Amino acid sequence: MSRRAMLGGALVGGAALALPFPAMAVGTEWRLAIRNVHNNETVDALFARNGTFLPEGLAELNHGLRDWRTGEATVMDRRLLALLVQLRDKLELSGSSKINLISGYRSPATNAALRAKGGEHTGVASQSQHMLGKATDIMVPGVTLDRLHGAALALGGGGVGYYPRDGFVHVDTGRVRHW
Repeated sequence: MSRRAMLGGALVGGAALALPFPAMAVGTEWRLAIRNVHNNETVDALFARNGTFLPEGLAELNHGLRDWRTGEATVMDRRLLALLVQLRDKLELSGSSKINLISGYRSPATNAALRAKGGEHTGVASQSQHMLGKATDIMVPGVTLDRLHGAALALGGGGVGYYPRDGFVHVDTGRVRHW
């Protein structure tokens, strides 16, 4: 093996190990179980192990978090996936506890339609983090929205929106803010 090939491999390997917050300890696995409330599809995916992201698990989550209206998917922000694991852990739930997904990725067409519809969707941002694969609207069975909201705020991992009338909490990896 040439020195150039070895260095290239080390750089690629190092990039694969460079994880977003929180740092992943050796022997640790990150798994997410989600259920889309609109189509009842479920995903239970192991997406990182020992500091390395697993392409198969990431692909499952990208599919599960797709725009359920159009079927379009995107590459979801790995920091968001890690934040959801952190949130579940903060709530002291098991790795197999399902997070109910109200909205994950939103295509620009879906986002524009929701903005135009108004009504309950008046809070839809024109440059939504959902369109960047950096946001989810969620609820967790057996966990009050107040508790979910408080746990998300305590993590300080990005934006947190509280929608008690609509029954969900928004979590994103944009700048830290809340509403």
